[in-house]
Amino acid sequence: MGTVYAEITLKNAGDKIRVRDGTILEKDVRGTTVRALVDTGAGTLVINEAVRQQLGLEITGLRGAELADGARRAYQVTEPVEVHWKNRDTACRALVLPGAGDVLLGAIPLEDMDLIVDPAGQELKGAHGDEVVCLVK
Repeated sequence: MGTVYAEITLKNAGDKIRVRDGTILEKDVRGTTVRALVDTGAGTLVINEAVRQQLGLEITGLRGAELADGARRAYQVTEPVEVHWKNRDTACRALVLPGAGDVLLGAIPLEDMDLIVDPAGQELKGAHGDEVVCLVK
């Protein structure tokens, strides 16, 4: 399977809460659209320091992680980030890798958005079709 990238939009989830409580306006939500490397070997969302600063995300702690090259260390973890792909979204905390080039979209947000990697088409797609069905009224 080749390398798969996807265009995703990241938003500060705390800002979205402040919109709902009337503290800020929707136009003030910090967000960015990035080309993310889809990495099913990564557990969660991985961002670099520049993206963290652009989104205004606070660091909430440290988490141990092992990189693809086998390097193990503790990385900073952010407050929640909203991840949007087409008509799907989820929220998760992100690991911050200093100096990382690509944003990595890992298995947990992929699973939560019901997405899979199509190896033949080298793209993301819905695990159960591309339509999101809402069963709750």
